[in-house]
Amino acid sequence: MSIARFHCPVPLASGERLILPDAVARHAVAALRLRTGDTVILFNGDGVEYLATLHCDGKQVAALLGERRAPERESPLEITLAQGISSGERMDYTLQKAVELGVTHIQPVLMRRTVVRLDSDKRQRRQQHWQAVAISACEQCGRNRIPEVAPILDFEAWIVRPRSAGVDYMLDPEGTLRLHARAAPEGRICLLAGPEGGFDPGEREIARTRGFQPLRLGPRILRTETAAVAALAAFQALWGDL
Repeated sequence: MSIARFHCPVPLASGERLILPDAVARHAVAALRLRTGDTVILFNGDGVEYLATLHCDGKQVAALLGERRAPERESPLEITLAQGISSGERMDYTLQKAVELGVTHIQPVLMRRTVVRLDSDKRQRRQQHWQAVAISACEQCGRNRIPEVAPILDFEAWIVRPRSAGVDYMLDPEGTLRLHARAAPEGRICLLAGPEGGFDPGEREIARTRGFQPLRLGPRILRTETAAVAALAAFQALWGDL
């Protein structure tokens, strides 16, 4: 049976007695039914984790931190996923699986065919929600570094931002580029994926002029929540750690 892992965004150190944040305590005791004496793993995103023993006293849950561990679970690939925003659970699924597959950075992008419309307040709440999805995925998959979910940007504002040396791919069912013919890239990878309705023709042309190579994932058209996940899995299988 695997040991439950919890993200605690506070300084951690072996030998410390920590009162768990309310949300973590509720999850541990109410949802997972953990009790005094149970072992858990705590991490704060700095790359290490700690074995800890729980002590439950009423509504307060404490943890005594023990062994410090630094397992290497990060992918050797530096991948940014620029994902055209999809609706509801589709976007959550894509981001969750992207984190499980080792993505380094996530950039949500509002595109012309994005179904969801977000004002400034809703944009901030969505970003916070997606960051929580990323944290939960790290708890599940064992990662001790949490990918940042960047603030939402409109496509036109994001596409002109400078990028460091590397390779840029755009998922395009009309593309001719196939991954099996590509050598392992040097530097970072940026993967641009469209929303439910795909890329607007103007967006596709702008992306190409900005250096994005149109990548085709086989003869079948994949749904928005599947396409980026399939591409990330292929990257890791060909050049990463799968």
